[in-house]
Amino acid sequence: MTSSLHDSRYAWLRLALTLAIAMVANVGMWAIIVIMPAVEAEFGVSRASASLPYTLTMIGFAVGNFVVGRAVDTWGVSRVLIVCAIAIASGYGLATLSGSILSLSMAQLLIGFGTSVGFGPLIADISHWFLKRRGIAVAIAASGNYLSGAIWPILLADILEDQGWRAAYGVLAMSTLAVVIPLAFALRRQVPDSAHQLAEAASSANAVSSGLSPRALSLLLGLAGVGCCVAMSMPQVHIVSYCVDLGYGPAVGAEMLALMLLGGVGSRLVSGLLADQLGGVKTLLLGSVLQCIALLLYLPSDALISLYVVSLIFGLSQGGIVPSYAVIVREYMPAREAGARVGFVMMATILGMALGGWMSGWVYDVTGSYQMAFWNGIAWNGLNIVIMLWLLSRSRSQGMLRTA
Repeated sequence: MTSSLHDSRYAWLRLALTLAIAMVANVGMWAIIVIMPAVEAEFGVSRASASLPYTLTMIGFAVGNFVVGRAVDTWGVSRVLIVCAIAIASGYGLATLSGSILSLSMAQLLIGFGTSVGFGPLIADISHWFLKRRGIAVAIAASGNYLSGAIWPILLADILEDQGWRAAYGVLAMSTLAVVIPLAFALRRQVPDSAHQLAEAASSANAVSSGLSPRALSLLLGLAGVGCCVAMSMPQVHIVSYCVDLGYGPAVGAEMLALMLLGGVGSRLVSGLLADQLGGVKTLLLGSVLQCIALLLYLPSDALISLYVVSLIFGLSQGGIVPSYAVIVREYMPAREAGARVGFVMMATILGMALGGWMSGWVYDVTGSYQMAFWNGIAWNGLNIVIMLWLLSRSRSQGMLRTA
């Protein structure tokens, strides 16, 4: 049973606008990765210190997913998008004025907080407009994050090479204001109470089947999210620096990152289709196992062609993991709390990315190699797999219901 609103023509139009916004709003978390070698050279800092701006970006992004998600529950996504677009542009402006790694990190903290609106809050908003096709809708919205990371480094490549990273940040500031704010006004329509009530009935039945309270399930999913994203961050955050160390240069690393993220888009779309058939837990477990296999493939790979191939495999393996958390939240938790609940779990996954990004740099500084950093990611990935297996077995024993 669905309402006339769910999966409607308007819902698909709203999804297209959401994707366009996400492709611009999310670029702040990827831009810092591309400029990391230049930042390291300009400020003369260690690899771990050069990772600090990224870590602060992800902390801001993580906290923003929860705080901004709650704001969307209260004030609606349109108003919040406008405020966050201004915050993102301001962060880019402050970054161009930075004279130290610390001041750049503080600017990136603001960028990360504002950028969060393009991920968890947008995903939570679009999830209200779909029921039968919620999995693929969430996956498409989440793909905006990866598309921004795949497309924008290529678009900015000439500016980065000829004018430097500060000029590129100026372009990103103007683009954010020019695109996000106008499109935000098109998302002013609110979900009616009748649609919320229908979604609540399905999620309540699943919540009973799990035997877990919303708070307990949120904490469990948060812990799983940290585990999978510490693992995920190793290639995503350090692939450019890894290629520089191997003598291939930052441009090759940026290409591998783009290939990885484009593969992630395909993975997210396929995972969304699977989630509509299998449910979020099984889909997440599958992605986590495949990600672990891909990380193992990095260990013997240091030749140029093999790195391209493994980077694509990694992207195709892990892209659907994070969106699956949002699907699980909507399958098990109250619809009216979607922004806060999705935001909390997204916050945990992003904190895992931040922790993993720093941790991999620290392991590199200690060992002089990325080999142990890959093993560290594999160990954290195992934690995620164990939690998902436990949740799946519990749901099966309780007879979980699928949403209609």
